[in-house]
Amino acid sequence: MDGNAMPESKKRALSSEEAASRFRDGLFDVAEQQKYTGEYAKSSPYLHGVIHPLIEPTLLRSVRDEIETQVSFTEKETDIYKIFQSGDLANLDGLDDSSLSKLPSVLKLRDAMYSARFREYLSSVTGSGKLSGQKTDMAINVYTEGCHLLCHDDVIGSRRLSYILYLTDPDTPWQAEWGGALRLFPTTTQKDANGEDVKIPSPDYSLSIPPAFNQLSFFTVQPGESFHDVEEVYHPREDEDKSKKRVRMAISGWFHIPQEGEDGYEEGLEEKLAERSSLAQLQGRGDIYDLPQPQPVSWEEPEVEGKGKAKAEEQAEGEFDAPELDFLVRYIAPSYLTPDIAEEMSDAFSAESSLSLERFMNDKFASRMSAYIEEQERQALPTTADEIQKQRGWTVARPPHKHRYLYQHASGKEESENPIQELMNVLFPSQAFRKWLGLITGIDHLTSHDLMARRFRRGADYTLASAYEGEEPRLEFTLCLTPSQGWEKQEEEEEEEDEMDEDNENGEAGESSSKAPEPKEKTNDEAVEGPALGGYEIYMAGDEEEEEEEDPENADQVLGQKKTKADPAIYRSAGADEDDGILFSTQAGWNRLSIVLRDSGTLKFVKYVSAAAKGDRWDITGEVDVEFEDGDDEDDDEEGEDEDEE
Repeated sequence: MDGNAMPESKKRALSSEEAASRFRDGLFDVAEQQKYTGEYAKSSPYLHGVIHPLIEPTLLRSVRDEIETQVSFTEKETDIYKIFQSGDLANLDGLDDSSLSKLPSVLKLRDAMYSARFREYLSSVTGSGKLSGQKTDMAINVYTEGCHLLCHDDVIGSRRLSYILYLTDPDTPWQAEWGGALRLFPTTTQKDANGEDVKIPSPDYSLSIPPAFNQLSFFTVQPGESFHDVEEVYHPREDEDKSKKRVRMAISGWFHIPQEGEDGYEEGLEEKLAERSSLAQLQGRGDIYDLPQPQPVSWEEPEVEGKGKAKAEEQAEGEFDAPELDFLVRYIAPSYLTPDIAEEMSDAFSAESSLSLERFMNDKFASRMSAYIEEQERQALPTTADEIQKQRGWTVARPPHKHRYLYQHASGKEESENPIQELMNVLFPSQAFRKWLGLITGIDHLTSHDLMARRFRRGADYTLASAYEGEEPRLEFTLCLTPSQGWEKQEEEEEEEDEMDEDNENGEAGESSSKAPEPKEKTNDEAVEGPALGGYEIYMAGDEEEEEEEDPENADQVLGQKKTKADPAIYRSAGADEDDGILFSTQAGWNRLSIVLRDSGTLKFVKYVSAAAKGDRWDITGEVDVEFEDGDDEDDDEEGEDEDEE
């Protein structure tokens, strides 16, 4: 080997004949190529293809064996995916010869996939243009039970074609009911605010392609159009054999546009493509078609008849009067309405800018609520967004590359059909609740509220991380109404409740019987080590400097770099001594109210709810605009800085 050459074991150009020998017999026949070209041109909901089988079977079995014995995987979980992933196979050239000698079949496959012969073949089938052999980009992803990848369009940088080559067990055919399918989402063309065409993805996929050993699925990367996800790999049912794990192994990656010095290189094309990336192309243009749209309602300042607004404000700052207390106790646990507890909560909120209150609703109203939700879950839901809205009155949030869940806004009618609407129409918009919220947060001026009930269906729904962009902080609250079990450790909570009940019965509680349970502190470990059902809500620190959008399928490119706090991958990947960026987190649960003062740039998401959950995640969420008097923000910031120094 001379000073400029690579070792023979590393990436090298293959002759046309040598490359063809690594693919299955007949693949390069003219008739075969014409068949795939015709199928690709007619495909929908956007251009895609499937070749099965692709690789010479003996070679691919050897690849699978090498991966199982020689390659290590890291579990990674963010707002958009949960997977086990290898390092980037394109960087195999950086391995030493000893390591490379353990992966001869993997190297053969990598070189065959990016050979001139196969790149020309794919370019011809897809009509996408020439593909780079210099810029290789592939990794091994393993999806076991509970793993998933949510909706996105793959548009980042210089990508031209996306592909997945499946390495599932060749001797045990993959069953479609196990999940793990590549699912494609159709789009509709609408006009943006400037009258230009913009494509809006449907919340429902229209095509599902299950995995199969030695199957290649591929598609042209198309900005705002090539939306797809990977269906969750489902846990076995109770009556199914659980002894053998379902392992959806695949090699996935991208073919890029030609690089400088390669045939087909176009100067400036990569910069143009970068401008059309998902991050730039999707921000803002189609927002007018997003659902739900904000529906803020102003909270008018109360006036006391004959006493004027000033007197009303003075009264609002004090304790509750009898009518207010009688109204609030119809819904809220009495222990949260006492002055001493209000003061304790206000102090805690001032220190942490967040609260988590257990058993928020009183027992009587909570019983009504749980009976209603459990009855709703016993009724089967339709499968499509249109059918759900027609039959059940819920709307499906969209677009799916941002969020998907069922929602309802408040109806504004005081006579509500169910307890969820009663909270949204009667309690939360009331001046009495506004006053309670102000007392426990120490924020006097609450100016408007935007209320919404949400249902996150198991095996379907989520919100991806999004930042709050307001200039002033916003108060946000979520009353989680999830009655099903298994979302978190139930035994400890039940033991605490039993102890409290025993103390009350024995007269040992004294003051504690009239006190609310203390706000439950949510640790980062709780979010990380919780059960694998998802459904938790997380607030994370915002990005302090701009960075390229993380790629959901090949996260090593980002995870290997210095992190900013805005990268949601940190919360599952950070070491024990690293800052994971989590500001506040809560698991799905029953009758739990969380309240957070959210600064501009702070990220928030609700994790995808696994199909293994025993029920859906239900909640009512409210966004409350606030006004601070001069100096309030500075005082809070100084207090926070002092605490940090301590």
